[in-house]
Amino acid sequence: MSRSTHKRCPGPISRRSFLSIGMLGVGGLSLSDVFRLRAAEQRATPAPDTSVIFIWLPGGPPHMETYDMKPDAPADYRGAFRPIHTNVPGIDVCEHLPLHAKCADKYTLIRSVAHEFADHGGGHKRFLTGRMPLEPTGFVNDAPAVGSIVAKMREHVDKGVPNYVSGANPGRDGVDVYSFGAAYLGPSYVPFSVPGDPSASNFEVRNLALSQAVSERLDDRVRLLSGFDRLRGEIDKSGLMDAVDSFNQKAVGLLTSQKARHAFDLSQEPDALRDRYGRHAWGQRALLARRLVEAGCSFVTMVMENPYQSGVPSLKQGVYNWDSHAVNCHIFDDALVRLPIYDRAVTALVEDLHDRGLTEKVLLVVTGEFGRTPRITSQTGTQTGVEQPGRDHWPGAMSMLVCGGGMRHGQVVGSTNSRGEHPQTRPLSPNDLWATVYRHLGIDPEITFPDHSGRPMPILPFGEPIAELL
Repeated sequence: MSRSTHKRCPGPISRRSFLSIGMLGVGGLSLSDVFRLRAAEQRATPAPDTSVIFIWLPGGPPHMETYDMKPDAPADYRGAFRPIHTNVPGIDVCEHLPLHAKCADKYTLIRSVAHEFADHGGGHKRFLTGRMPLEPTGFVNDAPAVGSIVAKMREHVDKGVPNYVSGANPGRDGVDVYSFGAAYLGPSYVPFSVPGDPSASNFEVRNLALSQAVSERLDDRVRLLSGFDRLRGEIDKSGLMDAVDSFNQKAVGLLTSQKARHAFDLSQEPDALRDRYGRHAWGQRALLARRLVEAGCSFVTMVMENPYQSGVPSLKQGVYNWDSHAVNCHIFDDALVRLPIYDRAVTALVEDLHDRGLTEKVLLVVTGEFGRTPRITSQTGTQTGVEQPGRDHWPGAMSMLVCGGGMRHGQVVGSTNSRGEHPQTRPLSPNDLWATVYRHLGIDPEITFPDHSGRPMPILPFGEPIAELL
């Protein structure tokens, strides 16, 4: 074989990693150690000053009542609402999203993402991890959610605020409620949880406020840790124990960080801007997300699930999340409450990112786990006892909004067929979205981490950045 036909094989690890393994030599390394070493080498590259705001709409928002209207479809497909023109010719949105219509030049709609998991649990896991879940139901991850991957890859970043934050309603802030779990990466990489309604006068971020007694105990704890650090330094001249208490050090640092307390303090914002976002849990979570990424947080997930809070009275024919089955709600009556709150919160965030010059640094993604069935069904409502319209789960087509990330705005990527049933042009998967997110964050999706059995698992098994956005 001629020399010109040979191609260099770079191998599974770099030369630096190989030499490092060789120096550790006789003690031997497990396969897990090898992959941890490789990941550590990759993480040593300075992270770009970029971040993500991820707005999660659990239950599955109806694409045909929001961003993918089908006014010419049969009546039992198109529904009760009509599209309106936006400030970008050719882009229409639902008539109950009038603020979206005014700023369509500042975001992009993606209409052609689809997957195969119609159960909420399977849909959450499929979407949030970029993997085919081992079980099609249940919310406990067998692979890390994307936010946990980001937290792992940026664990060396310390800007005085948590690298990964989530906000949800009290009692629904556990990592397994929405498949936010870190799986084999371990519990250190789940989000710093901020439950509660940020629009409430008594809202506070737990673990950031200390009583005097707790503060004194913390001072004692810090002094004790300092003493141990000095003792450890004298005993261990090699420095191999330097990282042993890093988790505790980060926790203490967060408790004593003035920057973190300031980032979470919405009272620092002008009343007019808080009003623009809406004095509602959704709006104030969106504003809090902007404050956190501006302060240096890498990945912020904010849940917009139940609109019936913050003074909004419950609707008998409404439902707490976006799961608009006919047995759960009257989809159109519920949307008349839900959509105006959503419209205000999301567009305020979009415009604020632009106004503050954050659209290069911050990438905003707004989505749920799937869309809703194109054809409307009618059933007797559990709460109302009367027949009402609704839509069921539909992973075959969904719509989402993206903004920032230095990407193009004022466009629609992909389309569905005339009845909104499946992608017609530019079919995409959740993995293509995550490949785009990782590109923005400067994370190589081919980096591997060992799962519980020691097998190397790439950050993202497949997917390509969405070229229309770049």
